[in-house]
Amino acid sequence: MPISPVVLKRALLGTLVFCTVSSFGGAVLGVAANGAGVPLRYLEGSPFSSFVLPGLILGVVVGGTQLLAAVGLWRRRGWALLASAVAGFGMLIWIFVELSVIEEYSVLQTIYFALGSVELILVFGLLGIAPALVRPASVTGDGAPR
Repeated sequence: MPISPVVLKRALLGTLVFCTVSSFGGAVLGVAANGAGVPLRYLEGSPFSSFVLPGLILGVVVGGTQLLAAVGLWRRRGWALLASAVAGFGMLIWIFVELSVIEEYSVLQTIYFALGSVELILVFGLLGIAPALVRPASVTGDGAPR
């Protein structure tokens, strides 16, 4: 049974807000607490000697794109779905790079990979790319979904 575009939009907004808050939290822990107990040995062989720069990237790039997408979606901007797709892909890229640099696994990586994937699936639904997922959306005059 197809899902209402309003429900998809709310789910996307909630996911974006959650990822924004958790990205900013991770950034604070990376910068202020140098990884908050994550062993520095995880960075051996990487270009990083501390968790400060990865923390800044997490906050500014990952958290920033999540926040931009959430604000755009909340304010019904025409570019909101594009920003949401960028945020979702950004989360996936962050996890891929983290796994290749740290070479250690955490269940959090699976969770955040899943959240980035969910963001993309919700964007696809709102764009009508996944017609079995969503009823056709009515669109405002500026191209933003209602």
